Amino acid sequence: MGFVLALLALPALLTVPAVAPRAAAATGAEAVTGAGPVTGAGPVTGAGPATASSPASPASPASPASPASAAEQSRPRPRLFRGWAFDTCTAPPLSTMSRWRKHSNYRAVGVYYAGRGRHCKRQPHLSRAWMRGAHRMGWRVLPTYVGSQPPCVTAKHKKTVRIGRHPWWQGRREGKDAVLKARMFGIRAGSPLYLDMEAYRLTDRRCRLKTLAFVRAWNREVRRHAYLPGFYSSANSGVRHMEMARSQGVRDLPEIMWFARWRTKPNLYREPQLSRHAWRPARRIHQYMGNHKERYGGRTLVVDRNLMHAPVARIG
Repeated sequence: MGFVLALLALPALLTVPAVAPRAAAATGAEAVTGAGPVTGAGPVTGAGPATASSPASPASPASPASPASAAEQSRPRPRLFRGWAFDTCTAPPLSTMSRWRKHSNYRAVGVYYAGRGRHCKRQPHLSRAWMRGAHRMGWRVLPTYVGSQPPCVTAKHKKTVRIGRHPWWQGRREGKDAVLKARMFGIRAGSPLYLDMEAYRLTDRRCRLKTLAFVRAWNREVRRHAYLPGFYSSANSGVRHMEMARSQGVRDLPEIMWFARWRTKPNLYREPQLSRHAWRPARRIHQYMGNHKERYGGRTLVVDRNLMHAPVARIG
């Protein structure tokens, strides 16, 4: 998810990343952008609609949250996974997925399935059949949507896909696109859809307002169709922003938090930018290492490493 994100997400480089999956190779130099998490979970603490009114702003409507749709009310209980996950820019061939399933400790994979902001737009292996094949092998899938990016996004290659003048309506439109594309790949209702927001400058107030309006509208649209809105970003930018909004009682926030803080030991509940009581239980993913070259079963990939306890896709 980009070396620029890493620069903002990193804490002081005092610890060596824990090597949980089996013996990994040396780190690679290639940057990977965009993926872009047991029993059923109960209500999400600190996520979803809040009881307090959302702060009004030029960038987002101040109207009350709409009643839950029939689809949302009948949403299946999420399927959860706890363990190790990797994400990589391009979905690997199923033959590689089979070898990694046999020879690594990874059991979940982040897949960049759609969005105008995807770095690897060409996905020669990704299809509905790929999703089903990976699922049959035992892989859990984290569907990641890389849509429009904050106006103050720091990555140069993301500046061409920034949020426009009407963030609320743009967020709704892209939320609908995320659902339609998910259905095309056989990702069923009750699945999480993770919105990937690369690092941005929190000191820019107008940018914050636009970004929050976009994220809230995207979340509301995804939730309206009985999917779970998740959120990926740097711990020190997007994740901090969502925590600030949560603490202010803002509605329509993500239900699952996927935070990037690299070169630190994997830990779901010690992230300093998140309240210990928010986004739990089973609602967090920690991306603790990025752009790492690993080889299992004779196949090499450049991946980001994650520890997760969160919902995964329902594939059908």
